Amino acid sequence: MDEKTFHGGEALARAVEAAYGRGETDYSLEPMVLVDDAGAPVGKIRDGDHVVFCCRRGEREIELTEAFTDPAFPHFERDYMKDLEFVIMTMYHEKFKNLPIAFAPERVKMPLAQVLSEAGLRQFHCSESEKFAHVTFFFNGGYNQPFPGETDYCVPSPKGIPFDQKPELSLPTVAEKVEEAVDEGYDFIVTNFANGDVIGHTANKDAKLLAAAAISKYVDRVAHYAKEKGYVVAVTADHGNIEALYTKEGKPHGAHTTNLVPFIILDPKGRPLTLRDGRLGDVAPTVLSVLGVEQPVEMTGRSLIETPDFHNDKMMLIILDGWGFGTHDEGDAIYLADTPAWDAMLAHYPSSKLRASGEDVGLQSGKAGNSEAGHNNLGAGRIVAQDDIRMDAAIKDGSFKSNPVFLHAINAAKEEGTALHLLAYLTEKSSHGCIDYPLMLTEMAEGVEKVYLHIIFDGRSTEPGSAPAMLRALDAKLAAIGRGVVVDGVGRGVALDRDGNYAKVKRAYDAMTLGTGTSYRA
Repeated sequence: MDEKTFHGGEALARAVEAAYGRGETDYSLEPMVLVDDAGAPVGKIRDGDHVVFCCRRGEREIELTEAFTDPAFPHFERDYMKDLEFVIMTMYHEKFKNLPIAFAPERVKMPLAQVLSEAGLRQFHCSESEKFAHVTFFFNGGYNQPFPGETDYCVPSPKGIPFDQKPELSLPTVAEKVEEAVDEGYDFIVTNFANGDVIGHTANKDAKLLAAAAISKYVDRVAHYAKEKGYVVAVTADHGNIEALYTKEGKPHGAHTTNLVPFIILDPKGRPLTLRDGRLGDVAPTVLSVLGVEQPVEMTGRSLIETPDFHNDKMMLIILDGWGFGTHDEGDAIYLADTPAWDAMLAHYPSSKLRASGEDVGLQSGKAGNSEAGHNNLGAGRIVAQDDIRMDAAIKDGSFKSNPVFLHAINAAKEEGTALHLLAYLTEKSSHGCIDYPLMLTEMAEGVEKVYLHIIFDGRSTEPGSAPAMLRALDAKLAAIGRGVVVDGVGRGVALDRDGNYAKVKRAYDAMTLGTGTSYRA
């Protein structure tokens, strides 16, 4: 094949269509690998090559990054490539601080957890593993290590079965551990109920209704358990998701929404209470106000409680992941589900509505919220500019093309005659990344003979079954640039695991490095 005229998008599109015929979906597509006429895989990552991981978040990128960069990687056998340059877009974890990072992180100054720690208060952060990074790394402003006095507890999410086959996930155990923390008397407890987002991303209506029912049951149980033990309890959400059952076209809805989210206060003393509407960045100041801790100057949000002198010794924050206010009709999973306890909570306790999307959480105007931005803002007590804003600004002002980390990898590949590999996320609007990034890097790679794109399919922020059309559009853009070949593809659910399922990560890694997977030809 002539890599100057063949760009591989069409070939992978046909392979994806064949995978659909086998019952696979975008999110879980097993590895597909381009081979030449002799059956040899094309464009595999080799020691001495240069790689840019074109994703911009964190928790889903960690395991694959480890596989490429950790000399002592223990999770599966692979030949460590000591001379491989592996560039990451943002710092996915502190363990990668010595890697080349295109957009170095801007940590939040004085997040809630740090303020409470310095005030001498004990705190407990708990969720299941699907959202553990959110109540720790993201909630804590980009710090991986717990602050003094902070205990973090991770409950394993279900393994070995599709999540929609167990809509309850590990919520019963999360509830149990949070109640134990109440009994231990922590001053502040924060927990995440993952179901609304994890199940909301599926197309399974029945599972969504069961998940909503489970959330109703356990938020009622945990909130009242804590209230009875003297805790002021705040219940909120990080963004909307599960409430929307259908798209405008009537198809299953599986993405985040721009809907408002609830904020509810349960007071063990039953005092009269007035709440105002606001945004997620107002929650941390509310916690500090209740606990009687001085708000640092870095926090620009303000308390949602308008009642003066409303204080309490202990407080719990329950974050319902992906739980927004819906249309309250047949297209609203929360409305349709069996949620009497949730309905009663909204009716009987003071509540308000929070903005959890777009510019209110540091994202582009009109963009749906996400778990990372949500927890970042919840813990920071202010609007925190997200990576997509910083990176899109770099594209607009031209500084993306002058980024020294990118230029080093490109120039090294050019001078050494080695390959430039772009791990490319096939979406236009996900919080994990955007296809614009690898396309711009391909444009920048003038003079590099071998530019290979390794596709990671989204299946969450993209419409179901849209991958072939997106690949064909990508093919046309690569043809216009005049370089770049798509050489393999794998679903996000395989490559971007965040639950310690390294068997899945191995399949993605082996496809990119060894050419293992379902082969297809030009």
